[in-house]
Amino acid sequence: MGTRNERATEDPERRVEDPDGHLAEIPAGWALLAPGDPAATRRVKAAGDHRVMSTRKGRRRISLGVWAPPATIERVQEDLESERADPSYQRRLDAGRARRAREQAAYEQEFLAEVLAFLDFADAHERLAAKVAAAITRHAVPVGSGTVARTQRIAVDRRAEAATIAWLRHQTTAYDQMKIARVRGRRREVRRELARHSRALLDRYRRGETVSGGRCVFQQALSARPATDDTTT
Repeated sequence: MGTRNERATEDPERRVEDPDGHLAEIPAGWALLAPGDPAATRRVKAAGDHRVMSTRKGRRRISLGVWAPPATIERVQEDLESERADPSYQRRLDAGRARRAREQAAYEQEFLAEVLAFLDFADAHERLAAKVAAAITRHAVPVGSGTVARTQRIAVDRRAEAATIAWLRHQTTAYDQMKIARVRGRRREVRRELARHSRALLDRYRRGETVSGGRCVFQQALSARPATDDTTT
């Protein structure tokens, strides 16, 4: 149960916000609905006054649950339990999952085609392009991956381009081992510089240049560890 002594500003690991997104205290007597049931969370938020609690993980904020009056949480949970006991609920659930799976499969194919189009390797490197595009797609498109491929703010061809450049940054440069000064804008500068390097590399394969001595960076990348999840730009 929450108390007014629990102040959002006193714990750097936790942020408590009111429905308008302002820092807030947890009213006395309220209960916490733990994360894990999105339907219950949505309904509690829609039911009236509440407080959202979260913590930062990297660049993202992770939900720690929703504070609300106990009666609200109990009513929502009882309503959901009754609805979920109805056989029609499971049928709707299964239909929704099947629809999302079809949409995801279609998006994977669309994204793969856009990555291939952006790579635009010469015919001599056609098989390599297919492998690289598949690797980028496998990493970027899963639901919940948090990569640029999941955003809806830009067109899919731009998502494919950004995801490719990010993959190249991690797989064909020393970015992950760099010690970048904590100066405003410095990391962005480094990324722009590495992006130029990656585009120059792509141009070589677009022209059909051959790579001797087994030093094809793409082949090395495909056999290396997976890319990190830092593919937002």
